[in-house]
Amino acid sequence: MQWSVERGAWVENRPSTGFRGPGLRELWRYRELGGFLALRDLKVRYKQAVFGAAWAVFQPLAGVLVFTLVFRRLAKVPSDGIPYPLFAFVGLSVWSYHASSVTRATQSLVGNAPLVTKVYFPRLLVPLAAVLPGLVDLALSMLTLGVLLVVYETAPTAAVLTLPLWVLALVTTSFSVGLWLSALNVQYRDVNHAITLLVQLWLFVSPVAYPSSMVQGGWRFLYALNPMAGVIDGFRWALVRGPRPGPTVLVSMAVTLLLLVSGVLYFRRTERRFADVI
Repeated sequence: MQWSVERGAWVENRPSTGFRGPGLRELWRYRELGGFLALRDLKVRYKQAVFGAAWAVFQPLAGVLVFTLVFRRLAKVPSDGIPYPLFAFVGLSVWSYHASSVTRATQSLVGNAPLVTKVYFPRLLVPLAAVLPGLVDLALSMLTLGVLLVVYETAPTAAVLTLPLWVLALVTTSFSVGLWLSALNVQYRDVNHAITLLVQLWLFVSPVAYPSSMVQGGWRFLYALNPMAGVIDGFRWALVRGPRPGPTVLVSMAVTLLLLVSGVLYFRRTERRFADVI
């Protein structure tokens, strides 16, 4: 038995059988709770921070300086004809959102244990709310990118109109991975310790510091199994005149869709046990 925030009554959580969809109608009814969770996480992140939201700009800029020195100056890594600082800034901004969102989503259920165990609401709201605050940081990064585009005299093409699609793909990818890891983290706390290593390794197999065009031949489709490969290439095409994503982007999008569907099914199947084991 759990207390329902919306209905103001006790609700019995009975074990369900068969296929359980995402419950979109119920998610919409509890949208205000999701907004509250996202806003709370955003406030907590910058509470008592001297620079506040400016960290969303400082971090990728600092990364650009390091990447330019190591990968461009020393390793001579190409950048598909894009000024390397622009190339790296886009990659780091997208990756920063993804890494932080996946990490927060992984920890979201355990971090909200009192709410999960005592109050009834659709549990999908918790990891979903965890990936929303990062959009503020991403928006600030895009404003900074606008200044860099002026400095490097680079104007976006009509491809910039596809930017909302790539933002949606980025959020969906982060949410899908977060769904899997948040549910697993409830039962296996080792996941929380492994997430840092996972994100670090994932960075190096994603085209953040180097272009995906360096991967040649049949390896391109294998490389595209990393959904972030297609997302980062899409952002660069939309914002800084990067190469147009080829057929391999469909592989990345298919993997994202598979992660989303399987993540929802696994999450909905295991969520009834969350209150008992969290």
